[in-house]
Amino acid sequence: MSILTDLSKNIINLPRYTKRIIAILIDIGLCIFCTWLAFYLRLEEFVKINNVTTLAVEISILLAIPIFWLMGLYKTIFRFQGSSIIFTVFIATSVYALLYFAVIGIYGIQGIPRSIGIIQPILLFLSISLSRISIKFLFLTNFKKSKNKTNVLIYGAGSAGRQLLTSLESNLEMKVAGFLDDDPQFHRQKILGQTVYDPANIDKLINKKNVELVLLALPSITRQKRNQIINNLNKYKVIVKTLPSIQDIVEGKVSISDIKDLSIDDLLNREQVKPNFELLSKNITSKVVMVTGAGGTIGSELSRQIIKLNPKTLILVELSEFALYKINEDLKNINKSIKIIPLLINIQNKTKIEHVFNTFNIDTVYHAAAYKHVPLVEENITESVKNNVFGTFILAEAALKYNVLNFVLISSDKAVRPTNIMGATKRLAEICVQSLYDNQNKQSKFAIVRFGNVLQSSGSVIPKFKQQIKEGGPLTLTHPDVTRYFMTITEASQLVIQAGAMAEKCEVYVLDMGESVKIKDLIEKMIKLSGLSIKNDKNLDGDIEIKITGLRPGEKLYEELLIGDNPQKTFHEKIQKAQDPFISFSKLKIDLDHLLNLIEENKVEDVKNVLSKLVTSYQSNSEIVDHFYEQQSKLKQSLSSSKDVNDENKVIRIKTK
Repeated sequence: MSILTDLSKNIINLPRYTKRIIAILIDIGLCIFCTWLAFYLRLEEFVKINNVTTLAVEISILLAIPIFWLMGLYKTIFRFQGSSIIFTVFIATSVYALLYFAVIGIYGIQGIPRSIGIIQPILLFLSISLSRISIKFLFLTNFKKSKNKTNVLIYGAGSAGRQLLTSLESNLEMKVAGFLDDDPQFHRQKILGQTVYDPANIDKLINKKNVELVLLALPSITRQKRNQIINNLNKYKVIVKTLPSIQDIVEGKVSISDIKDLSIDDLLNREQVKPNFELLSKNITSKVVMVTGAGGTIGSELSRQIIKLNPKTLILVELSEFALYKINEDLKNINKSIKIIPLLINIQNKTKIEHVFNTFNIDTVYHAAAYKHVPLVEENITESVKNNVFGTFILAEAALKYNVLNFVLISSDKAVRPTNIMGATKRLAEICVQSLYDNQNKQSKFAIVRFGNVLQSSGSVIPKFKQQIKEGGPLTLTHPDVTRYFMTITEASQLVIQAGAMAEKCEVYVLDMGESVKIKDLIEKMIKLSGLSIKNDKNLDGDIEIKITGLRPGEKLYEELLIGDNPQKTFHEKIQKAQDPFISFSKLKIDLDHLLNLIEENKVEDVKNVLSKLVTSYQSNSEIVDHFYEQQSKLKQSLSSSKDVNDENKVIRIKTK
């Protein structure tokens, strides 16, 4: 790179305030120069520096700099501006000219020709305009010399697309090859020097202009329309990235740094429904609210939504010290006026839990604490049952005992006809809540909210797929036919709050997750929209291979949300009410006591059998892989083998005698 290019880059990287100081110093210099030149043109001779010329300069600087500042001349990023540079300078210098002429030309100062009040502002306008245009030319000329730029198309010729084009003019890595827009009236038209093309001709355009990247500048279109565009782009070997929300665009926050990879929710054909604020605030505003598992994916987002709704107090219950610290700090940054009580508590500690309810006079509980990772739960059966089932039982029992007004259990689609321990424990947790409520007084309102996978949650496969693409593959898929429901964390949390507010007794609510997504189709999209190709038998030269690893212990091909077949509609279009059977409290208590004894004795196989008895829909699809069970089995086998050897030796010794 040339010295000028390096200089230009260094200037761009300076802090904004430093660049403003440089601009002000340049303008001061121009005020001095234009005043001197005005005297020369008027008197047709060079004038010496004296009190008169110095006064004319001082008046110029004292008027020009404040006016230019107030008119926004120093807020403009000139390398991003087009012809508007001249207009901005013209307005600012016009105001300056009126005041300068009023002082010099009308009021008059002895020794200063009145015509200086006209000549100097004209010269100042020309010189400042020239300085700004020169700066822009300097940057663009040198940046255009940079090699190996990525050719990009901007999809969307609206205001967001135009702002993006302006931002990219000085970019060293990218070169805009044109616009794409679905509106026919734009086709073949030029916007800021770039031609607008019909997306139907994108294949020819990609080849002709060697396009490698498509930037979506469509912040306000529907999710369905965005999905159609992405599916179309998916046919071509181009990387697809997007801009942030329309709000950021309107606020002028668009820059090259705002361009981001497509998020997974961009790939899902799902429109979010605006929340009902009345439902959101009903059980939260001015109330004492407790969230268990507050440091987890759902618990932390629930806490963020809750604190925005101005509770009286927010109690955070979490077992992990680090997770509790992190969410506590995050919440304090959102709303410093709300009292937050972070509590390091294991929900299995009955005594401690009752102390909490007895101390803080809690109105609403959102119970999100649970072990949820299917393979890990399969490998740690007893502790998972103890936490997910008995932890829930302890919380619900305490909520009823201390007259908590609202109790919301966060459940899972895996609770429906479960094939794994995690799903079975969540269904048994539901049964515990239903039975407890049925057995106790009915002052409290209970809600069980069941939904599917949350995007970007801890342990989610989506970040794993992204990392595998980044590393060059392969992408590991358990089964080609696996399907899952997906929902954003924010939407899930808001719907949980709204469903909880709808409870009248003890209801099971099911969130509308939209259409299920075939994971194989999803990862194929992710690969193609990263500008890569799939490596398979038909394309041996592809970039990324998809490797089928087989279903993990307890994993289902597809998830369900309803046990029964007749869900009831509610007044919220995304929330349904399920009708699910449960066990009487008297029978359940006996079985739970027996189950707890088995857990304490670490009888893993018996624990699983009792779980199957209590959750009749539970059909395990794998052998026991619990670490304690496997080790115990090995020890039993070893002892058995040792006994057989000893018995054999006894027989040999007898025969010898």
